[in-house]
Order: sequence, then C-alpha cells, then structure tokens
Amino acid sequence: MTRRPVTAFLAVSALLLESCGGSGSVSTPSPAATPTPTPTPATGNYPVPAAQSLSVADVQAVIAHAAAEAQARSLPAVIAVSDRVGNILAVFRMTGAAATARTTPAPGGASIDAQNLVIPAEAGAIAKAVTGAYLSSGGNAFSTRTASMIVQQHFPPSPVTAGLESGPLFGVQFSQLPCSDLSARFGAAGSAALIGPKRSPLGLAADPGGFPLYKDGVVVGGVGVMTDGSYGFDPDVTDVDASAEEAIALAGTRGFEAPESIRADRIYVDGTQLRYTDVAYTGLATPGTATYAATSPALGSPVAVTGYTAATITAGTAYGSEASGIRASTSAEFSNRDAFVLTNGAGADRYPVTAGTDGAGAISAAEARAILEEAFTIMTRARAQIRQPLDSRAQVSISLVDTNGAVLGLVRSPDAPIFGIDVSLQKARTAAFFSNAAAGAQMLADPSADVQHFVAAARTFLNDPAALTGTHAFTDRANGNLSRPYFPDGEVGRPNGPFSRPIAQFNPFSTGLQSALILTNLGQHLSYVTGASGTDTPQRCTFIPDAAPGRNRLQNGIQIFPGSVPVYRGNTLVGGIGVSGDGIDQDDMISFLGLHNAGVRVGGIGNAPAAIRADNILVTLSGGGSARLRYVSCPFAPFLDSSANNVCEGL
Repeated sequence: MTRRPVTAFLAVSALLLESCGGSGSVSTPSPAATPTPTPTPATGNYPVPAAQSLSVADVQAVIAHAAAEAQARSLPAVIAVSDRVGNILAVFRMTGAAATARTTPAPGGASIDAQNLVIPAEAGAIAKAVTGAYLSSGGNAFSTRTASMIVQQHFPPSPVTAGLESGPLFGVQFSQLPCSDLSARFGAAGSAALIGPKRSPLGLAADPGGFPLYKDGVVVGGVGVMTDGSYGFDPDVTDVDASAEEAIALAGTRGFEAPESIRADRIYVDGTQLRYTDVAYTGLATPGTATYAATSPALGSPVAVTGYTAATITAGTAYGSEASGIRASTSAEFSNRDAFVLTNGAGADRYPVTAGTDGAGAISAAEARAILEEAFTIMTRARAQIRQPLDSRAQVSISLVDTNGAVLGLVRSPDAPIFGIDVSLQKARTAAFFSNAAAGAQMLADPSADVQHFVAAARTFLNDPAALTGTHAFTDRANGNLSRPYFPDGEVGRPNGPFSRPIAQFNPFSTGLQSALILTNLGQHLSYVTGASGTDTPQRCTFIPDAAPGRNRLQNGIQIFPGSVPVYRGNTLVGGIGVSGDGIDQDDMISFLGLHNAGVRVGGIGNAPAAIRADNILVTLSGGGSARLRYVSCPFAPFLDSSANNVCEGL
C-alpha cells in the first residue's frame, strides 16, 4: 500500500466548505439526568483553579469584539472560541471571509508533508483557539505567537540567531492531533458533549492570531482568528509585525484579558524573553463596545464544522469538574491529594493505574503506582521555569505506558497546561518505541516508503546496522537530537539528523519522521472536515503494525522534545514515562528521578543500565570531530526545598 500525495486532495477537499455552513442559533448543554459529583480537591501543595467558565453571553462578547475589529479593518474573518479543555463553543464566519488558507511552503521550494497545503479557514481558527487555551494556565499565558517562537530550528528564531539550538518545544505543533486516541471527539456516539481534552484539526498553531481567555485570573478558553489566507509562523522575532489577525484576536480578548503578570513577555527561557503579542490594546481600531445583537446576522453567523461544533453558540465547561473530563482524584485513585486525573464524565478514571499488557515481566500495578507517585513527588519539589511568580512549583502531566503503548496511568497537577496531557503520552510512547527491539522493523512495515527510509538513514548516520533494534535506550532528548535539521543542533552548515528533513525542506509543517508518520491521518481528517469524505481518520495515529490487537505503539504520534525516559527491568525494556507542562529540563528530571526513586522504593524496575543509554552513542561529524547524543538534562537549582545541584549525576 502506498500513500496518495496529500497536497492535491487537500487542495480539492478544502474547497468543499459548504459542509461548514449553518444557521446562527444559540444552545446550552443539556444537564445529565443524574450528574456525577466532582470530588472535592484537598488542600495541598497547589491551589486549585476556581470553577470558572465561559457563558453563552461571554462567547458572544468575544465574537462581537473580534468581528467589530475585523470590520473596522475591512478584513472579514473566521473567529473560533474554545473552552479550556478544547470544546469549540462557536465558529463565527463573517460575510465575505476567505474559505481557505495555505500553509507555509518549504524554504527551498520542495514542499512536503503539511507544507504549502490548502486548509479550511475554520480549521486554522480552531487550532489557534485551542493553542491559546492549551498552552496557558494560572501561571503562564501563551499565545500562538509564543508558540511560534518556541518550535522553530533556532531559539529565538531570527536570521541573526543562526547557530543557536532549536526551540525548547520543537515539535510540539504535532500534538493534539486529530487522530490521537487520547482526545475526546465532538459528537462521538455515547460521548458527553463537553468532555475533554478535545483534539485540534491541525495540531497546535504557530500562526499569530490566537490568545487565551481569562476570567478573574483563571484561564477559561481561547480565541483564534483566520483572515489573511496564510497559516504560517513568524520566522523573525527581532521585528514587530503588523498582524491584522493578531489585532482581531486581541480585540476578542477584551474583558477576558490574560493577567499582565503572567503573559509570555514576563517569562524568560534560558535568558530569552518570550513574546506574547506584537499588537497592543492601544493599537486596536475599535473601542470594545460592540454587541452581539449588532454583530449577528449583520456581519455573519455561527457555522457548523464537522467534527468540532454545530452552528450554535455553546457555554463552556468549568475545568476541574466531572463534566470537563479532568478533575481532582479520589483517594482510591491516587494517594497524593494534589493529583488530578482524566475522567469519562460519569465518575470513572479514564486511565487508572494498572499493570502492563505485554506478558511476563510486565510492569505490575504496584510498580506503576510507585513510578507515578514518585514522579509526582519530584514535581511538587521542583522549581518551575515557565510559571509566574518566580519560585512557583512546577506543574506537569505524567503518563506511563508499557511496551505496547498501553497507558498504565496518567496523572497531573491541578493547573498544569492542558497541552501536556497528550504530549506526555506522546513522550512516553516515543521513548518506549525507539528503545524497543522492534522499532526498525515496525517502521519498515509502515506502508509509506518515506517513513521506511528513515530506518536506513538512521543506520547510516549512526554507522550502526543494528540501530533501532533495542541495542540502545532512547529518551525523547536523544531522539530529538536526531530529529533536528542540523546536527549538532543549531550548527548551520551541518547535515540534518537522520529523523529530520534537510533544511531546504524543513519548517514547522515538515519536521521529518514525526510529520511523515501522521501525514495520511491529517489528510483523512481534513477531507472529513471539509465534507470530501464521510469517514474521519481513526483514533490511531501512524500506520505501523499493531503491537497487540487494536494497539498501535504510537497511537497519538511521536514527540521530539525532551521529557521522557524508557523503563527497564534490568536489561529488559518494559515501558516508558513521559512528562510535559514545564521547562524541558524539569520534564527530564521529573521522569528520570521519579523512575529512579520508584526503583529504590519497590525494586526490580528503574532507568536503563548506563551502558546502553543513548549518550554512549558518538556520532562522527563531517570534517572531523564527533558529537555525543544526550540522554537527560536536569536543571540547575532544581528544588524549592533543597540547595542540591547535579541531582541526576551518577544515577
């Protein structure tokens, strides 16, 4: 089986946007007949976000303010609003708004993967709204411009920063994928309408024009805008862009502004100030007095988007409630009373702590619980990197999987960013997959010749015909080293790593193996959204063979920035743990030390033997010299309760 070129059929299917039309009615969710009470969070190390949510009137206000700004600029727009867990509360199409947009082409003209694709404008607006909501929390407010800054090949991205390493969240754009098995789906049979977290049609967005929405300092959702026909990213943070999409989206946040003290421009990563917006509220063309009554139907109306929303305006759900899909754990579910879990809306933990599915030697339920509890404990001690005020505790999501990719438990802190849920699972599965003896064979069995070629590329690059056969333990940091368009990372003029595209074909829409694995899924889904196909992509990313019936080892895709380690029993791989939600060094430390401490506590499990870790791999560089892969990198002064340093050394 071969894959059809996606560019052609997406360009056709994206023109079928009649399926996104609809009337402009307003609805509110029907309450369940016997609602399941939400467990009361216990007081512990973390404050629990207040139960805030967007009402129908709130969503109308966001739309009215954004539409007024668009009208003042003579740029009819598509405006999307989501709640914190990704439910799409409305998509508003202004009369005359462009039906489609095009993703950024490859820099060298040889576009591949998701580059230079025609996409529905609604899909771009939804992705931006979800990104604003998912990347933000009570301690940090990130926009899609922030996302653009942290996913490119140099950080910060600029022609004058060539030679610096890639962005700290390099690759995160290929998370929250429409094929993810973790994400709940709008309108799915038997599903509760507002259960999250939901997926995004395009993953996370790096195109300016998406912001989080706040009420009383609590993140309650996001707004995203498409109007200019281009869905891209900002390659140069040294200038100030006059982005109309960003201005329209910023206008939509009036009354729901992120607190200034936690906006991205108050947060520094490795000494670099992050960017929140290139548009100031004082630069908007409208006073923020528009009403929805004067907006619909005069300027447009809500539209239906297949797989995401009806042609209505819906109230959001309060994060932390049973209905939201994420809530405080019960004492029976998790011993640490700060812990939050994913729920099915009827009271059941979606990912309870459980034993592995992969036969003799599998992780036991007791071992799984120890790993998650010990990693959670490290998190509560860790100093956050991306949260304000300074010296806040880190907040992350933690996932544990076995060698089949089955989830053995998933737990998070109360206010960790939502994006980290799917990403932590991607990271856990990625570490377990690339450390597996079957990794190379499974990639070679993928129906795409493009995916298959990465196996030979890796073996040639590493000068190791046994690469990808379980001879080495790979973390996401090590795998990420091999997934950069320059190796060593950032050094211009060097060849690309074996899992990356060459720089002439590289941009955030085409990263290499990561994007190649899910290209067909993306095409299937966008065809479904536009109405070109009546069948959605399955909840199964990638086309590698099943590890067990119905179980794909990479069921929500791979991730290529740090924050995971494989789990071993002696020399035998038994799973992977992934962490996401704070700085990448913090994510590394929580996974690595958490697993180590679990091994000390229960015996039998632990980190990979030092002799087989990927940091033993020395890559010979063209022109002489060599570079060693990295395994984990733990932060300086990592703990709030200790002055200890070098906490990962020697373990």
